[in-house]
Amino acid sequence: MTRAEQIAAFRPRYQQDLVSSIERFFEPRRDTCPWCESDRLRERLRTTDLLQHKPGTFVIDRCLACGHHFQNPQLNELGLEFYYRDCYDGLGRETAESLLGAPRSRKRHRVAAESLRPFVDPERWLDVGTGYGYFPEAARQVFPKSTFHGLDLGEGVAFAEAEGRVDQALRGLFTDLAPSLAGRYDVVSMHHYLEHTPDPRAQLSAAHTALAPGGLLQIEVPDPGSAYSWMLGRWWVPWFQPQHLHLMPCRNLQQALEEAGFTVMGTERRVAHRPVDLAGAVVFLLSHLLPRDDAPWHAQPPSATARCMRKVLWRSSLPAVLAAYALDLCFAPVARRAGFSNAYRLLARRN
Repeated sequence: MTRAEQIAAFRPRYQQDLVSSIERFFEPRRDTCPWCESDRLRERLRTTDLLQHKPGTFVIDRCLACGHHFQNPQLNELGLEFYYRDCYDGLGRETAESLLGAPRSRKRHRVAAESLRPFVDPERWLDVGTGYGYFPEAARQVFPKSTFHGLDLGEGVAFAEAEGRVDQALRGLFTDLAPSLAGRYDVVSMHHYLEHTPDPRAQLSAAHTALAPGGLLQIEVPDPGSAYSWMLGRWWVPWFQPQHLHLMPCRNLQQALEEAGFTVMGTERRVAHRPVDLAGAVVFLLSHLLPRDDAPWHAQPPSATARCMRKVLWRSSLPAVLAAYALDLCFAPVARRAGFSNAYRLLARRN
């Protein structure tokens, strides 16, 4: 089935979803911080879906007491299904696989796995939020004798098993599956997963359950304190609305890990930085400004003229994207040391 045929086939369902107000996709707005319960909240930014351009406006609030950032109001289960649909699978599968499986991403995955070599030689490893299994595939090069399981809610994990990137696919919610996985794993990894979850603390408890005593938990998440987040505003890619529900300062996550029964062994910002901030901002801005592409959540497909104009404008804008990416790469060594790192990585041991 071609993309045009997929869009035509999916359009009736999306249009039915949008007959009623999208307000039903959201939980009630919170007046207190979900992390520390403080009522000292301030709106950090207001934005739209800059990736898929599905309808809706999304707000990120910042807690002035603890620094936690969160989507407010937050998507409910119905909203998460609507906005995730065709983002990483379906219509979005080809794009997701091309980004997640890019050579630079694979290299980063291997470096992350190698950082565990001084501490563990795992027999069993669980990668939570594995997507299409590119991280376990890279980690297997470092630990060839280990058994890798991948867990995710989307259909990508089934493809990961079919392609041999994971030995076993687990599909569902980690918090639901954790009791059946109790004590089975020597390592649990969560790379850019925790920020997608409605309750990050519950995910830490699930990891504690799934790990054997003394097992290791590796987490990598965006850093809302990055200088880029202030400089680029709504165009900063790690805000990634509406998928990212919680962005936690490092000190908050360290404290939560200790409360969940872990000992934090180390924190790393430099190697966690992904030099894509400026290029990503340019892509988001161009996508926002240029005529939209066709998608089943749009009531009517764009005209042939609009599609042609979009193609021409995108091609003419490619030098700007490449120039921004070159700046990202050139500035990366400084960014990693000057407060611009856009992510951090934690390693913790289950007590």
